[in-house]
Amino acid sequence: MKKRKTACTRKRPCLLKQWRKQTTGYSGMKLREIQDAILQLKKENNVCILAHSYQTHDILEVADFTGDSYQLSVMAKTAPQSVIVLCGVRFMAETVKMLSPQKQVILSSPCAGCPMAEQITPQQVADFKRKNPGFTVVAYINTSAALKTQCDVCVTSSSALQIVGNIKNDKILFLPDRNLGSYVKKHFPEKEVVLMDGCCPVHAAITGEQAQKSRAQHKDALLLAHPECVPEVLKHADFVGSTSAIMQFAKQSDHQAFIIGTEISIAQHLQYACPEKSFYPLSSRLLCPDMKATSLIDVLHCVQGTGGEEIIMEEEQRIAAVRCINKMIELGG
Repeated sequence: MKKRKTACTRKRPCLLKQWRKQTTGYSGMKLREIQDAILQLKKENNVCILAHSYQTHDILEVADFTGDSYQLSVMAKTAPQSVIVLCGVRFMAETVKMLSPQKQVILSSPCAGCPMAEQITPQQVADFKRKNPGFTVVAYINTSAALKTQCDVCVTSSSALQIVGNIKNDKILFLPDRNLGSYVKKHFPEKEVVLMDGCCPVHAAITGEQAQKSRAQHKDALLLAHPECVPEVLKHADFVGSTSAIMQFAKQSDHQAFIIGTEISIAQHLQYACPEKSFYPLSSRLLCPDMKATSLIDVLHCVQGTGGEEIIMEEEQRIAAVRCINKMIELGG
């Protein structure tokens, strides 16, 4: 396997020269001291930190913006800083670069990928389109830039129903997540929705039986579930929505107890935000190792200019990939 080049070896000489003198003197620091150093350095070095909601709480505390993947890429576009550090996974950093090509985009942990984003190849989509002409290819935002070049329109977990509903074509290929696709298909029985066999291995591992058991343990709690969960889980849910929608629902609801059916860190973040309420993870297995690949020290190294990986994208690929995002915006996303 070809070794990935890190930001230290890819087009950051000017930043490295400017920041190298700032990279020493941080050994033995306590958590709060590391956070204070990050806050100082990001201001001095014109860095904007984006943190996906699945990041740990210590990272969220130093971020300029937090939220879902597409939401972060939009925030990056309007941020005044010239350098963006994305604390999340690779496809998110690629999306940021697609929307902000003039900015330097750094993925905080080069090993942070997304299994679902890598399950379907561009060639598989090209082969399907050749054998099945007339289909509109709908891609979940959780896909690589290379795969997006083969797709007609993107969706997020919060916009999928609206976007598919606004597509005039009744023949839809939905990829890569079969569970989100199944959720969409259920709402549009009049459309022919073909699903590719991908999924989030974290969400898909949770069963309907586990959802029933959790509801029995927490009888007064509402179950809030992400549509990446399997249909057997969603049928037990009181609310189905994106990560941001789940958090908003829990914060605004008069209810006092919730079972959180998405990545385990969301229950923790909600407990910080609403200490008077009770939050229970649907399962301890709802932990994304790729989202936990970034540490606070990784973020420190990024704002110093010595860590992370710069996202480099050929302009031809960027233009081809961003078309499906522009189409999503056109259709109301």
